[in-house]
Amino acid sequence: MAQANQVGQREREILTAIVETYISTGEPVGSRSISRGSREGLSSATIRNVMAELVDAGYLEQPHTSAGRIPTPQAYRYYVQQLTGDARLSPMDEEIIRGELNGVAEVSDFMERTSHVLSLLSQGVGVAVSSGGPKNALEHVYFSRIGDQKVLAVVVCKSGLVRDRVLRVSNSLTQTDLEVAANYINENFRGWILDDARVELTRRLEQERNEYDRLQRSLKELQEQGVLATERRPLAVFVEGAANLVGQEQDRERLQRLLKTLEEKEKVVELLAAYVDARQEAVRVVIGLEDALPDMRNFVLIGAPARRGNEVVGSLAVIGPMRIDYEHTITAVSFVARLFDKLLNDSEQ
Repeated sequence: MAQANQVGQREREILTAIVETYISTGEPVGSRSISRGSREGLSSATIRNVMAELVDAGYLEQPHTSAGRIPTPQAYRYYVQQLTGDARLSPMDEEIIRGELNGVAEVSDFMERTSHVLSLLSQGVGVAVSSGGPKNALEHVYFSRIGDQKVLAVVVCKSGLVRDRVLRVSNSLTQTDLEVAANYINENFRGWILDDARVELTRRLEQERNEYDRLQRSLKELQEQGVLATERRPLAVFVEGAANLVGQEQDRERLQRLLKTLEEKEKVVELLAAYVDARQEAVRVVIGLEDALPDMRNFVLIGAPARRGNEVVGSLAVIGPMRIDYEHTITAVSFVARLFDKLLNDSEQ
C-alpha cells in the first residue's frame, strides 16, 4: 500500500476522513472520531488497524505521544488527487469576489484586490504578481528627420499606446532613407510583439547584410537606438493576509521565517515563477515548497496564471499551511482567474 494507486476503498475513505477532520480541527485525529462518522459503521479497532497501515505506508504520523494521527505531505497530495473538481463556491463567496473585483479595468488594480480577496476567502496568504507590462503588438512606425544626426521615431501599438523619442544617429540619414526603413518595418512586422520584431530584425540584418546594404545601414542605426525595445516596467507584487497564519501554526520560529520571506518581494516572484506555469490551464497545487525556498517546506501553494485573452499578464496564488481547505481554496483561485480574464476583456470593449 506504499503507492497511491494501491490504496483500497476502505483505506481511502478513512484517510480522507482523517485529512478533512484534521483540516477542520487542527488536532490529531483518533480512531473514535472517525468511527462515529463512518458510513460503514466501522469499529474503532478496525480503524486503528487501518491507521497503522497508513502510518507504515507514509500517509500518517503520530506527533509526540498523542494517541491521534496527523496527515503527512504524502497524505495531502493523495487527498488533492482525489478531489473531483466539481465543487462550486457558495453564492455568498461569489458575491464577495465580484464585489471586490467588479469595475476594475487595470491589471495592477485587479492584482492588488485579488491578493486581498484570496486572503479573505482562504484564511491564507493571498499573493498576486503582475508581469512587467503588456506585450505590445506593433501597428506602425514613423520616422522623421529633425536634424543632421537626429531622428524622431514614433511607434504606434495595436493597444493604442503611442511612444515617441528622439534618436541620435551617427550617420546623416535622409528622409527617403527613413521612409524606406519605416515601410520595411511596417510591411514586415505589423502585428508582431515588439520584442519579437526586434530579435527578428536583428537576425535578418545579419543574414541579408550584402543584399540590402543601404537598407541595412538605415535599419541597423535605428534599431540600435532601441526604437522597437519594450519599456520594461517593474513587477508589481501584492501580498496580503500573512497575519492569517499566526493563529494556525504552533511553530513560531518557522512562521517568523515565512513572514520574512514574504516581505522580500523578489522571493515571492521567485516562488510563483517556480510553481505557476504560464502554460497550465488548471489550478496547480504544490504541497511543500522547499524546492524553491527551504523555509517553505511545511507550506502549500495553490496558484494559477492570470490571463487576458491569450496573454499571460501575471499569476495569482494562495500560500498557506498544509492544513488548508484545499477544495474551497482551489475553487476560489479558479473562479478568480476566470473572472480576471472576463472582466479585463470586457473593460477593453
